[in-house]
Amino acid sequence: MGRAARRKTSSRARKRKTSLFGKPFDGGKRMDHGGSQQQQHPMEPQQQPYHPQHPAMMRLYEVQKEVANLGPQVCTFSGMQNDRDYKRLERELMKLQLDVDQVDTEGKPELQGARKRAAQEVEGLLRYLEENATHPSRLAIEHLSNEARQLVDECVVAPQRSGGVAEINDELVDALQELVLKLTQVKTEGRVPLRKARYRALTRLCAVQDVVEGRTQQQTLSLPLSGDTHEAVHRINQVMVKVSMARSQLVALLMGLSGRDSCAHLSRILTEMQVELDALDVSGNAAIRNYRKQVVEEINGLLKHLDLEVEGDNTHRYDLAQNNSIREIEAVRAHVSHLREGVLRHCAMGDLGFRPKAELQSLLTHLDQVDTAKNPCIREARRRAVVEVQAIITFLDLREALARRQPCANEHPSHHAVWMVLGSLSDLQAQVLGFDGKRADKSYMILEELLTKQLLALDAVDPQGDEMTKVARKQAVKFAQNILNYLDMKTDEWEY
Repeated sequence: MGRAARRKTSSRARKRKTSLFGKPFDGGKRMDHGGSQQQQHPMEPQQQPYHPQHPAMMRLYEVQKEVANLGPQVCTFSGMQNDRDYKRLERELMKLQLDVDQVDTEGKPELQGARKRAAQEVEGLLRYLEENATHPSRLAIEHLSNEARQLVDECVVAPQRSGGVAEINDELVDALQELVLKLTQVKTEGRVPLRKARYRALTRLCAVQDVVEGRTQQQTLSLPLSGDTHEAVHRINQVMVKVSMARSQLVALLMGLSGRDSCAHLSRILTEMQVELDALDVSGNAAIRNYRKQVVEEINGLLKHLDLEVEGDNTHRYDLAQNNSIREIEAVRAHVSHLREGVLRHCAMGDLGFRPKAELQSLLTHLDQVDTAKNPCIREARRRAVVEVQAIITFLDLREALARRQPCANEHPSHHAVWMVLGSLSDLQAQVLGFDGKRADKSYMILEELLTKQLLALDAVDPQGDEMTKVARKQAVKFAQNILNYLDMKTDEWEY
């Protein structure tokens, strides 16, 4: 139910002297007919506060309690307008809105103010609920989730249901990875419902990636002095067929493609498989024992992913600002920022003696050791921090190379032209490193245009068959593109 319908339900309140959705209680000030404020006359009698036992105040207190109960549910709801919980929350808030509308204030200003504030709280929750469910970022998350569902259904679930075998190829893996990257780029504006929706979509898609890539191949082992297949291996292979079916069911559950299966039912099936494997007599054969161990580990992996079904409802992991790995990455970025300021300050003075390359390399090692827990958002945060460190290192390397350069008398003119462009790129990179604006800024547009001109200048260089010039120009083009990519990364307003 939209805002128009809610406004209709409040028509009776708007007919009253005090609007239900008007401005907040004016605190003793009144409005004259021209809209200006008037102070209450000192000789006018002051309104005495009403006793809490007044029937109208008692009802408003009850409404306030119900609003306090619904508030956390609204603020963490991450679904769409067609979800059952959305309709339930909207229905309950609409009922509260009608209850507030029916409170008889007896024309008393204090009761009218209390009713108005209660109505504003309810309307605020309704608006917040609707805004998050229809937010462009929420729609983008849903679109990407639907795209992932269709892909997984066509490539994994549907073939299994029809009695065939799902073909896991590089194209499927790459398509899933591309969707994961697109989800990490969705902006949430710090809204908890949007962060939660993105987190749930990402964790499920990453779980599907892990499931489809971690399959154990069936084996056939024979006993010594016998051509017959070992009975234990035959039983394990039978379990593997069941595991393959369970894998498909799990993927369907994670992607919302299963209408009848449940996590509890699939968990019972997988546990029964483990019991069946534990009861096997492997006759002391180490190879068979290892095979059974592999199958048990795969079953444990599937059981681990079943926890995702309820994880998004009882965890705050989607608030990555509180994540220890993110905090570690942010600490490194703060250190990098300090070093970058020092490098730029010394370069501006012509001092090339400040070269904290060893310290920067140690920061790269530190970032490489950060635990991402297979979370694509944390991986992206780490990647960006690595790019920031590498940008300073390449800047220092080029400055040093330009300072050491001593062109010989017979240097090829094209090779000299490439070095001239590299000198310009070094100056532009210093500006890019110090840039702290947005894409709409004029300085951003100027930098982007100047870098593009340097690329065009490199494109116009004719090597004239000189191999050294060809290599130098290729490296310079890559260097210029990296600077443009870094500038783009600094201004894309990415968030966790």
